[in-house]
Amino acid sequence: MATFISVPLKKSSEVDLVKPLSKFVTSTYPPGEEQTEYLRAVEELNKLRKSALGRPLDKHESSLEILLRYYDQLCAIESKFPFTELCLTFTWKDAFDKGSLFGGSVKLALASVGYEKTCVLFNVGALASQIASEQNLDNDEGLKTAAKFYQLASGAFAHIKDTVLSALNREPTMDISPETVGTLSQIMLSQAQEVFVLKATADKMKDAIVAKLANQAADYYGDAFKQCQYKENLPKYFYFQEVLPVLAAKHCMMQATAELHQSALANQKKKFGEEIARLQHATELVKTVASRYDEYVNIKDLSDKISRALTAAKKDNDFIYHDRVPEVKDLEPIGKASLVKTAAIQTPLSQKFTDLFEKMVPMAVQQSVSAANSRKSDTVNRLIGSMREATNLCNGVLASLNLPAALEDLSGDAVPQSILEKSRAVVQQGGLQSIEQLIKDLPELLQRNREILDESLKMLDDEETTDNELRGKFNQRWNRTPSGDLYKSLRAEGNNFRNILDKAVQADQVVRERYNSHCEMIALLCKPENELSAAIPSANPAKTLQGSEVVNVLRAQLAQLDEVKREREVLEGEVKSVTFDMTAMFLTALAQDGAINEEALTASELETRYGSHTQRVQQNLRRQEELLSQIQVSHQEFSALKQSNSEANNREEVLKKLASAHDSYIEISSNIKEGTKFYNDLTEILLKFQNKCSDIVFARKTERDELLKELQQSIAREPSAPSFNVPSYQSNTPAPASGGPTPVPRTVFTQQQPQAKPQPPARPPPPTVPPQAASASAQISTPMAPSGTNPPPVAPPSQAQGPPYPTYQGYPGYYQMPMAYNPYAYGQYNMQYMPYQAQGQAGYPGAPPAQQSYPYPQQPPQQQPYYPQQ
Repeated sequence: MATFISVPLKKSSEVDLVKPLSKFVTSTYPPGEEQTEYLRAVEELNKLRKSALGRPLDKHESSLEILLRYYDQLCAIESKFPFTELCLTFTWKDAFDKGSLFGGSVKLALASVGYEKTCVLFNVGALASQIASEQNLDNDEGLKTAAKFYQLASGAFAHIKDTVLSALNREPTMDISPETVGTLSQIMLSQAQEVFVLKATADKMKDAIVAKLANQAADYYGDAFKQCQYKENLPKYFYFQEVLPVLAAKHCMMQATAELHQSALANQKKKFGEEIARLQHATELVKTVASRYDEYVNIKDLSDKISRALTAAKKDNDFIYHDRVPEVKDLEPIGKASLVKTAAIQTPLSQKFTDLFEKMVPMAVQQSVSAANSRKSDTVNRLIGSMREATNLCNGVLASLNLPAALEDLSGDAVPQSILEKSRAVVQQGGLQSIEQLIKDLPELLQRNREILDESLKMLDDEETTDNELRGKFNQRWNRTPSGDLYKSLRAEGNNFRNILDKAVQADQVVRERYNSHCEMIALLCKPENELSAAIPSANPAKTLQGSEVVNVLRAQLAQLDEVKREREVLEGEVKSVTFDMTAMFLTALAQDGAINEEALTASELETRYGSHTQRVQQNLRRQEELLSQIQVSHQEFSALKQSNSEANNREEVLKKLASAHDSYIEISSNIKEGTKFYNDLTEILLKFQNKCSDIVFARKTERDELLKELQQSIAREPSAPSFNVPSYQSNTPAPASGGPTPVPRTVFTQQQPQAKPQPPARPPPPTVPPQAASASAQISTPMAPSGTNPPPVAPPSQAQGPPYPTYQGYPGYYQMPMAYNPYAYGQYNMQYMPYQAQGQAGYPGAPPAQQSYPYPQQPPQQQPYYPQQ
């Protein structure tokens, strides 16, 4: 009775986890202790997979523990690595399809960690079923262990049934399809219930309890049998063809067990007729099992027990009770009691599990942190940008008013001190040559980035073209994800990079135009003081304005404006120095709510961190606006006091251009340096993008080669020609005559049949031969059997026995064999009889043979020949 069903393991191809995961770690985390720890964890993960899937597993709990640890680790890292971008392809074979001689078994390759988890969980259920089947059910410990692992197997298969379609987003192989794993889950649950029936019987529990447990087990087996029988694709598996009779037998046996114990309960209640009816029903059930499924299960013990109980019950009822035996259909149904349930699959399944990547945050948190950092950068850039824009506006206004140079140039011929300071600043920063070199390098940096981006997208285009060609060639057989769908995110990222490069080109053009408009004055600022002084027009000395109140007010206002600009520089440094990490906050939100509202959390934190700085910046800008208005009014009064002439206007115009050239030089130099840094940083990002494209194209190529190999094998397994119907004259041949041989079927080839051999004439009487010659003839023509053997007698022939081939000349290459006696030869062709004379032998008829040895065994003279002589 103890025949239990186990599930075979799925087999996986080897996968290198180290390279793609290590590449992600090195590109995401800076060099240091954290990166080293994660790289070491990647190595351990790869070893764990090889231990769980790369070798045969013993049917022991230690092997199951390795599988559980690997499954837990997959669940832990699924949210921490971008597996969709890493393009790790996992290949698994169908557990039940054994393949054919020329082609391998059915397998599926997917770049999905959900697929890997599903297949590993299938192996968890399969190995749990194998461990449970190996338990010794004669002791209590073995029964408990078997029940535990059958329920774990049932839970694993049930979990796959609920999650496989969402995990794969495509049609799975038949072994992990919802129909198959649902059936396996029901089978494992049935066996767990049967184990409890065995335990209740061993513990001598009440018959009512055992009957209910057994009846529930019978129902479970019946449901499993129906699922296994009526699913379209399951019966084609040889595995399920073997399982079906076991399930049918177990259903009948559990029902018979329930009837046996319920009959005992009827006996206790003095219902002897019901007892007999139930035992008779149980007998019919075990007879059905014995007649149909005897080779699959052992029914003898249960059958003997039911037979003895029925004999005793009938005897007592016939002699003592005389109770009426009811029909089976009139009996009350037996109750049901289930002690099993599918185990819930909740990670961690292993009690010894420790996350190798415990310190690594989930991808949702990483993405939220990245978005928060982007919002932070936008806030910082907005504040700093507004302050720099205000500074540029201030410098432009002062340059247009020729301040403070106008206050310093009261003599009309010397170079103002502010202009000299600006000249020295330009020379210290490299002057015109440094800007020209930076501008010259920009196109090369731009071209390098364009080439990297174009090469990356070209790889995607080439692979997608190949995929489309093969899809058009194989049609529905080419069942992998289209490259166009898989590359959507990469193409969107590539288009974003292209837009960034286009905007950078426009920005470069603006900087170049501004440089061209100020390069003449910048070159003038780079000259020595004497040449600079000579290049500035001189003017007649203005009236003495040194003690004028307007000059003093204007200087005081300019000093306040300088203070405002210095305050902005301090504010810019403070804004840049603000640092904070949102990781802990996002982790808490993910743990509490299961999701992260990144926008709200980040906005609240930015307001806390930069709210005061924003207010100070706005106050600074309002203060500058007020000062610039006052300076413009004071400058108008100052200009009215100055003596107006054309030379003074020309000199003031040149001084304005020199001041504006200095400001433009500083801004252009800063812009070009930022552009150079932008292109260099973008190069690193594009190289990572190129590596990502290269990796996914390589993974797709590997997947393509495997799929092509499978298609070639499947094509090789297909019949070379279409099937055809057998002609009616070949299939519907008349039955042969009784006792005759089976007629040979006609062939499709035609050949000329030889003409029938003419029948020989009637045999003439043999000539009279002396006894000596007859004796000699018998010795020559009849070979002797080996000594010590007596062959069975043979019936005398109905006609003369001739040679095996016809003696007429009809076959090319045939040479007539010499014979001692052939009645056909001289009778058919009217030839004179010529006796055969062998070497060392007298003619026929003639004397006894000479003393030379005859090459064939001879019969001793004292024995009579076996064949009757004429």
